[in-house]
Amino acid sequence: MEQNVREELDALKVMLENWKKGFLSWASPDGDNDHVLMEFVEEVQLHIYPYVRRLIEANHLSEAEADEFMRYCFDQVEDLRVQLRQAKNAETGKEA
Repeated sequence: MEQNVREELDALKVMLENWKKGFLSWASPDGDNDHVLMEFVEEVQLHIYPYVRRLIEANHLSEAEADEFMRYCFDQVEDLRVQLRQAKNAETGKEA
């Protein structure tokens, strides 16, 4: 992978982390946060995936490199799911 492509993917990772932090701030204390997670998934599907697909089509990324990057993205989705669950559990624990 070329250095400029690696830098671009690193920038996308930073953007994804910022999105995740933003979506986490949307968490509702009542624990009904499925919509938050779905919004994050939609952002990845609408913005990140097509861009990565174009990088493959332009021969800037191999399928394996793209798979690895998309795995990272969906690991971030899973991390947000866990954080939302923890936020719900923390709020539930406060009430007890």
